Amino acid sequence: MNGASREALAAARERLDALTDATSVDAGALADELAAVTALLDREVSLRRVLTDPAQSGEAKADLVQRLLGGQIGGSAADLVSGMVRARWSQSRDLVDALEELANTADLTAAQRAGTLDDVEDELFRFGRIVASNTGLRAALTDRKATTAAKGELLRSLLGGRAAQATERLVTRLVTAPRGRSLEAGLESLSKLAADRRDRVVAVVTSAVPLSDGQKQRLGAALAKLYGRQMHLNLEVDPAVVGGIRVQVGDEVINGSLADRLEDAERRLAG
Repeated sequence: MNGASREALAAARERLDALTDATSVDAGALADELAAVTALLDREVSLRRVLTDPAQSGEAKADLVQRLLGGQIGGSAADLVSGMVRARWSQSRDLVDALEELANTADLTAAQRAGTLDDVEDELFRFGRIVASNTGLRAALTDRKATTAAKGELLRSLLGGRAAQATERLVTRLVTAPRGRSLEAGLESLSKLAADRRDRVVAVVTSAVPLSDGQKQRLGAALAKLYGRQMHLNLEVDPAVVGGIRVQVGDEVINGSLADRLEDAERRLAG
């Protein structure tokens, strides 16, 4: 992607990250819904052209999404797609490619929550090596005459109970809906997406007042230096944090708030 599509995809990734950072969101269900929208727009060329038509207002396109999909998918997925069609896309196909990436990312997020993301990355790599070394298997998985059900059953026999759930879901979607890509290219793309997700670290930052852009940049840079990895800041505002900030990265909490320091002082005095 380039130009407007690259910017639209970057914004959609940020919205997905913000959405899936909330543990109340079922990332696996969200992946299914985004995959269903991907399949719909891949099939309905006229619809995706309408949804990416720069002559139409973003709000009009978002309203159309809500009318068509509001009762078919969950509110989170519908809102995410509505936000995407408000953006400008260089080509109508770019919207479908972006939706597919978000669906895959949501599945990888579900794996990350389940503690199986490293397994998924390894399994995708090993499955690619198996396919590359077995021409018969590759032929069966890429046979255009074979039905979706037949390919799905073959994959269940190969991966069911032997691989992480996310691996099976990702590979099944790739094989049954390749969208013009080779199997090797699709697996390589999934492996890269898994690696990017594994290297992403989320820091939950709580402050008494909203942080300025400069403060967010300095904090992000400091945390990246501290942990040696790129950081995604999930920002929360809580007036109870009297001063400073509170940062949580995984199970580790960095307390820099005045309220926390007062509590520590009171505990020491009481002891």
